[in-house]
Amino acid sequence: MSSASSKQLDLWKQYSEGKDPAVREKLIVEYSHLIKYVAGRLNIYFGSNVEYDDLVGFGVFGLIDAIDKFDINKGVKFETYASLRIRGSIIDSIREMDWVPRSLRQKNKELEKVYWEIENELGHSATDKEVADKLGITLDEFYKLLNEVNLSSMISLEEFLEQNYEVGTDLFNSGKEDRPESHMEITEIRDILADAINKLPEKEKMVVSLYYFEELTLKEISAIMKVSESRISQLHTKAILRLRGKLARHKSILKE
Repeated sequence: MSSASSKQLDLWKQYSEGKDPAVREKLIVEYSHLIKYVAGRLNIYFGSNVEYDDLVGFGVFGLIDAIDKFDINKGVKFETYASLRIRGSIIDSIREMDWVPRSLRQKNKELEKVYWEIENELGHSATDKEVADKLGITLDEFYKLLNEVNLSSMISLEEFLEQNYEVGTDLFNSGKEDRPESHMEITEIRDILADAINKLPEKEKMVVSLYYFEELTLKEISAIMKVSESRISQLHTKAILRLRGKLARHKSILKE
């Protein structure tokens, strides 16, 4: 909590002593910007499927939970802890609403497979037309499909990373190296991922860089690249499909 202001430290001290609801309200107001930031970043997955204000609403529960469970004596930065709680709260709320039918999850996997097959066969990043042709659909239908699987991409990516590799804002610094036998695999995954990102089409690579490394929100990325938020969301979805396809293929090779 070394970076906390004297006002914040005073509020935390008051709250830890008496758990006064009025003090908690002040802490919520003090850290409400975290909800807007996390919601603004997760919004890249939703497009028009979910309203930004709804994401903020889901995130409030995460902030309240973080405030109630935070221990100021453990030396952990509250912003980091709360951001994870807020993010988890939003994702859990989306899961509970079950807005990702099984058919979309299947389409997501099919798209990943198609991207992998085309790029492995032709040796270059698959174009929209190449993917649409392989799927036997028009370009318009392909873009509609991308919008549909956007939400599914978030859920499946979250699950994939939770189960396998801690890839996120700290993209190449996994915390799973404490097991010696996993060190080589983690190193390989980092190399594969770095290479896969480097080979992304330029606009997709820029979105990945701004989102995962610069940690910008959908709105901020849209302003920098001077294209619509829906276009940024679409570019992100295509990048994730490409990366997931390559990582999943790598994982299956390791298991053979």
